[in-house]
Amino acid sequence: MAYEQAFEYLKEKGYDNRVAVFDVSSATVELAAAAVGTEPARIAKSLSFMVDAQPIIVICAGDTKINNSKYKQVFHKKAKMLTAEEVHDLIGHDVGGVCPFGIKDGVDVYLDESLKRFEKVYPACGSANSAVELTPEELEMLSGNKAWIDVCNCKLSE
Repeated sequence: MAYEQAFEYLKEKGYDNRVAVFDVSSATVELAAAAVGTEPARIAKSLSFMVDAQPIIVICAGDTKINNSKYKQVFHKKAKMLTAEEVHDLIGHDVGGVCPFGIKDGVDVYLDESLKRFEKVYPACGSANSAVELTPEELEMLSGNKAWIDVCNCKLSE
């Protein structure tokens, strides 16, 4: 159901032709990058948190992780990710397919500055086997972005 809601939302905005559905999982950054055929950094991963009893989504580049100090400066709270069950109930998508399209009312979306270094990024489309190709500007417009924030650090090479 979440995929259908996300797809319908994008269709209403004229972006349904950018959605790809895969025969393989795209539930993690690495799997999504392989399915899309891009580098992991260009996967726009969605991380879900609770701030003052309100669920939020932070969308960031696939090669980043939350910097707790930066997060606390922005939200005045320690970063506490939602559980998989909370994500389903409060956001409206399941982990592995979380995106800012077709989500429940009252969920604020924030885009991390880490996305701005790319011409194209690939968020999920409500399922663990989908993605949509967008520019950061298109993602900003389509996501209802509340603000651009800087709460991530690039991961160190492994």
